[in-house]
Amino acid sequence: MKGKRLLLGLMMTASAVASAWAQEAKDITVVLDEEVDLVEPCMATRSNIGRIILQNVSETLTELDVRNKKGLMPRLAESWEEASPGTWRFHLRKGAKFSDGSAFDAGDVKHSIERAMSDKISCESPRYFGDTKLETKVVDDNTVDITATPAQPILPLLMTLVTIVPAETPIEFTREPIGTGPYKLTEWKAGQSITLTRRDDYWGSAPEVTKATYVFRADPSVRAAMVAAGEADIAPLISELDANDAELDFSYPNSETFYMRLDHSIPPLNDKRVRQALNMALDRDAFIGTLLPKGAIKATAIVPPTTLGWNPDVKVAPFDPEGAKKLLAEAKADGVPVETPIIIVGRTNNFPNVVEVLEAAQQMFEEVGFKTKLQMYEVAEFEKQYSKPYPENRGPQLVAAQHDNARGDPVFSMYFKYDSNGRQSGIANPDVDKMIAEATAATGEARAAGWKKLIAYLHDEVVADVLLFHMVGFARVNPRIDFTPTIATNSQLQLSEIRFK
Repeated sequence: MKGKRLLLGLMMTASAVASAWAQEAKDITVVLDEEVDLVEPCMATRSNIGRIILQNVSETLTELDVRNKKGLMPRLAESWEEASPGTWRFHLRKGAKFSDGSAFDAGDVKHSIERAMSDKISCESPRYFGDTKLETKVVDDNTVDITATPAQPILPLLMTLVTIVPAETPIEFTREPIGTGPYKLTEWKAGQSITLTRRDDYWGSAPEVTKATYVFRADPSVRAAMVAAGEADIAPLISELDANDAELDFSYPNSETFYMRLDHSIPPLNDKRVRQALNMALDRDAFIGTLLPKGAIKATAIVPPTTLGWNPDVKVAPFDPEGAKKLLAEAKADGVPVETPIIIVGRTNNFPNVVEVLEAAQQMFEEVGFKTKLQMYEVAEFEKQYSKPYPENRGPQLVAAQHDNARGDPVFSMYFKYDSNGRQSGIANPDVDKMIAEATAATGEARAAGWKKLIAYLHDEVVADVLLFHMVGFARVNPRIDFTPTIATNSQLQLSEIRFK
């Protein structure tokens, strides 16, 4: 009898060890290119935050499925319909709970929308809605009406941008997000790592990943090496140079457009000839296949070619250094202060080789006669240069940034990039404002035609900015993981989509 008890004890111990090993085997490590400065749900449209918490911790009413090409899908809303012109009724999922144990209902939706749109907190969400005002009315615990003024025909699609938080959430940034998603944030070691742990009480199917730890490494070769060595499972962004293992590495269109925002209110950038000269000074072909991947595409719009209303008739500004010099000379003769130093503002670790790309662009600008200085910022400081209110007493700037639009409609870009009141706009043009408003309110062919017209006008007539490239991303994935990066990977990394081989 004693021998049987001993054998049983050994079997139980072995079983416990095997169970613990299996649990550990389904914990993953994700290595990202830059540390996040906050994990606020209403900032989850910012790609470096979205990769961690969007649809993992914080969910939205609707979800755009680009991985499986299913289009707009239910999430916290099970269905919706246009109840009356401008008003959409959303029928909410029953039984969902927040990670603090509180139940999800229509009151949370109302508060989340009002909080995200409040001028008392600098959320990213409002910039996608332009001048549209939202009014939310609770019909009952499981039904909510959202009215857009002016009427917004794609309001359900816009709801993919508003993360839902409990009604008790204060209107201030939080470091401890509470969401309805399949994971909760359980640890944040500033400057080191963030850990998400799978919830047992999630309303949906339990994901396979039990725990995800996000670590931050600025060097893309280090990120690639960590996955190769088994120290990490996914590196969503590595350089083309490091993507040298066909079994581990994937390329994907990452929906980012790299450009330089120009502030038209400050000389000499207020002169169209100067803006044209900046565009003509750049040999864009020289970047592709050297500092940037071969798959990068020269840009003629702030949105990628997969977007509604894409205009194939708009052509890239030619590389013409002599023409650029001539334009600068003409502008100077008319009293434009073309010799004023221009600051090129860049974001550290924005993408692999970003410093080298900006240094090369700087040299090209100076070869045609511009005086420039390159200034790199970490993400938090960069945002102060990139979004309104812009710094007072600033001089002329070229703010080099990436803009992500994987949602297929320019509405997610045009207002906040180009409207006079847009949060990241460098122009104030009544004709542009009118075009944006008309296209936003249109549907079907009229909507596509409106965006097509605006794209041409911004590029050819306004010369709104220095458009550079539609970018390509490279990711490295541990062979024990079943996960293929897509255009969505740049802005979110849903742990529920990860399987184990």
